[in-house]
Amino acid sequence: MLILKNNRNKLNKYRSMKKLVLIVGIICFAVSVNAQMTRDTVNSFVYVTKDSRYDILVKKKAEINKKAVDSKKPTKGYRIQVLNTNDRNQALAAKSKLLSQFPEHKTYLMYQAPYFKIRIGNFVEKKDADDLKRQLARMFPTGVFVIPSDIETKPEKDKDDLK
Repeated sequence: MLILKNNRNKLNKYRSMKKLVLIVGIICFAVSVNAQMTRDTVNSFVYVTKDSRYDILVKKKAEINKKAVDSKKPTKGYRIQVLNTNDRNQALAAKSKLLSQFPEHKTYLMYQAPYFKIRIGNFVEKKDADDLKRQLARMFPTGVFVIPSDIETKPEKDKDDLK
């Protein structure tokens, strides 16, 4: 029994010594890490040299983004309604015909139950819409109408953008 008691005492001393060494090691490590983090704040300057063209590019990109956002805002204008039908295939055929005949104008297929509506163009002035309406009336004799609508506007190209 006495031998077992001595072994337990030695084991307990060993464990407590092990804990003490671990704690001392952690403290020494923390002190050495902290010692490495000291800085000379008087002479620690960072000089950044950048190309002046970066400022020009950032300014250009900001202008382009602003124009893109402004062009997405709805503007009051006119579109030409070419067809109003409840036959989807007829509406798709009319849209294809418009796209091939007038590729410079955007076409829209709208569905308002139970009708499919084909509209074309983004006109600010009604006079411009009336000019195209005359051409479209020959292709679609069932009725072509100028409709007030919210339209998409394209941003104007600046002379600076071309450089």
